[in-house]
Amino acid sequence: MLRNILRAEIRKAFQKKKRLPGNKWRLDETYLRVKGQWKYYCAVGKQGNAVDFLLTAKRDKKGAQHFFAKTVKHNGKPCLLNIDKSGANKSNIRQFSQGNNERVKICQCKYLNDVIEQDHRRITRLSRSMLGFKNFHCTQKTLAKIEVAAMIKKGQMKKTIANGLSCTKQFYALAA
Repeated sequence: MLRNILRAEIRKAFQKKKRLPGNKWRLDETYLRVKGQWKYYCAVGKQGNAVDFLLTAKRDKKGAQHFFAKTVKHNGKPCLLNIDKSGANKSNIRQFSQGNNERVKICQCKYLNDVIEQDHRRITRLSRSMLGFKNFHCTQKTLAKIEVAAMIKKGQMKKTIANGLSCTKQFYALAA
């Protein structure tokens, strides 16, 4: 129980101390095997830096809407989004633009998302060595911890906090 609270607090603490991304994002997804079934893992990144992530059960409009609302809440609104040919993502972004009277330009070029595809390899490599996940909620918590550690390693924490600290010390500083 205490470990679960700590993991949630670490992620919340990191969200407060994370550098804000630019206003041009790249949106992509990949699949992970959870209890023998393929689940949807969504990630947004710009130039290799992750903006946010979410594990959902399905690749549908509801999951894309939840992910995009969560990402905009924590990171601000992008002016340009590069996505693949996902219809759920495209309709969700258009609905967000119309609902908030704010224009978000959509670019659909699959080759611009190669940076994010490389980032997905890290997650799939780690999950393959663990022989997959057995529980959906444990998978969410494990991915959150892995992603926060990866963001710290990429230098996405504000310089005033991360000044002179190793990646490990930065991670433990969030827990304190």
